[in-house]
Amino acid sequence: MAVPKKKTSNAKRDQRKATWKRKANLQAQRALSLGKSILTGRAKGFVYPTEEESEEE
Repeated sequence: MAVPKKKTSNAKRDQRKATWKRKANLQAQRALSLGKSILTGRAKGFVYPTEEESEEE
């Protein structure tokens, strides 16, 4: 017969949410930093098409 699972404690639930939010915040910071470096022209490891290349084709 099926047995119900034990309830997850509030501390465990909050810990899981905090970890998820921390990862999301880190990714958002990295994306913003990459965007800023692209706009300033200092990006070294990111390749993207420029308007000059598309006009020549």
